[in-house]
Amino acid sequence: MANKQSEESVWSDAFVKVSFQAETDGDPLSSHWTNQGSAKHSGPAILISQTLQKLYPNHSIVLTRDFRLNILQFPAVTVKPLSPSDLVTNVGFIPLTRGAGPRPGVLVDSVEYGAFELTWQDHSFLLYIAKWPLGFSEVSQHFILYEGPETISRELLLSAGIFADQLHDEIWVFNQGFWSKDASLWREIQKASWSDVILEEDFKAAVQKDVHGFFSSEWTYKNLSLPWKRGLIMYGPPGNGKTISIKIIMKECDAKGYRPMYVKSFQSWQGEEGAMATVFAKARQNAPCVVILEDLDSLINDRNRSFFLNELDGLSGNDGLLVIGTTNHFDRLDPGLSTRPSRFDRKYLYDDPNRNGRVLYVQYWQSKLKHNDAVIFPDSLVEEVADLTDKFSFAYLKEAFVSSLVTFMTDKEDGKDVHFESVIKGQIKTLRKQLDKGAIDRIASTQPFSTAHVAPLYSSAMGLTINQTGAWMKGESTGRDVRPLLDAIAQRLNLTEVPNSRDDSYRLASAGGSQWM
Repeated sequence: MANKQSEESVWSDAFVKVSFQAETDGDPLSSHWTNQGSAKHSGPAILISQTLQKLYPNHSIVLTRDFRLNILQFPAVTVKPLSPSDLVTNVGFIPLTRGAGPRPGVLVDSVEYGAFELTWQDHSFLLYIAKWPLGFSEVSQHFILYEGPETISRELLLSAGIFADQLHDEIWVFNQGFWSKDASLWREIQKASWSDVILEEDFKAAVQKDVHGFFSSEWTYKNLSLPWKRGLIMYGPPGNGKTISIKIIMKECDAKGYRPMYVKSFQSWQGEEGAMATVFAKARQNAPCVVILEDLDSLINDRNRSFFLNELDGLSGNDGLLVIGTTNHFDRLDPGLSTRPSRFDRKYLYDDPNRNGRVLYVQYWQSKLKHNDAVIFPDSLVEEVADLTDKFSFAYLKEAFVSSLVTFMTDKEDGKDVHFESVIKGQIKTLRKQLDKGAIDRIASTQPFSTAHVAPLYSSAMGLTINQTGAWMKGESTGRDVRPLLDAIAQRLNLTEVPNSRDDSYRLASAGGSQWM
């Protein structure tokens, strides 16, 4: 019994005895804390809308928070603040590219709160803008008031939305999950011209015909009951004209009214599949148009390949879509992309130029420099440079001329007695060393490295390749001396002996060498 009383005493001491009798003074903090902590619902848009309705009883009110319906950026309206002293803005700084203006940047104002008088097509409106935080972001709410039916306000918003969705000397660019309009890219592609692309005329003509022929053949496709869509792949080692060809195609399509749409990446907040769905939805909305997918092998991977192929097949209809992909690594593409004609119907190889291509490129520079009396550039030098630049890409050829001209003119200004011929030959020699070293470094850095790498390289050196059945067959030699490459492999594998060539017969076949070069 004593134990039971003791236990009750312990439990009773653990609680505070509370009296529910009325108190004379009470807790002065209680009512304030209850009011503050009651978690009342916040609806600023409703509060402002109801207040405006009382202030302007004869006006209709239309609300929008769609960022595409930014009335202040719609050039068809005239705007002035209703009360400048009540206007609240946040100032931001935007840097400009050098030469874009008298100053290297500008200040812009973002409206936090403001009221404006608008005029559009002889109609007068009131526009109220208010911002407030919402979660980790913020809301920018617009209230459009019109003394009359709200259909007029809706027509204003529709016109503003149509303008915002149109291109005005801009290119649609998709990145980080969003489409945006890029004016700087549009200005950049205006500089591109087929005359600056030193390729065989038949090759350029085929590319142009494929692009322009697609857009002009809508009725041909439909009369044959074929889906009006097409895919092209431009592939080959870097620096041989793929990017500038894309710029020219974008420029020409834009001039003809076919919107160019450039995809930088499928990485986004909505996931790669969500980004792909957004890209193709926008492309279908803008069709007929051209969709550019640069570095296709990087954009498509094992995780998103199936979804991408479904979008490309056009289960939702891809009429009017010309999809152009580029890659430096054609061998990395999934066979569903590289070998199935209904997805990418034509493949164009932008390879390192052959001798004839190099002659054309050197002649291009010879023509550009013909009015420069300081540069002596005879036809014989054209032939020599073409011979010395074997295996050079167009990018390497361009670097040879640019670096040579900079060096030549600098030495001239310093009073040195220099000749353009000796300068360009020296630059070619330097670039040749870089080219060969780059090839060796790429092989030496291969991880993991095992004897499995020797067979294809050694077979390439012998002018052999392996066909799909695994049998050895003779390949065409490109003339690349692979003895430095074999030495690098020997050092990597700690081999005591490496096959030595008794003559110049060890050459790197194009099929075997492409994966290293």
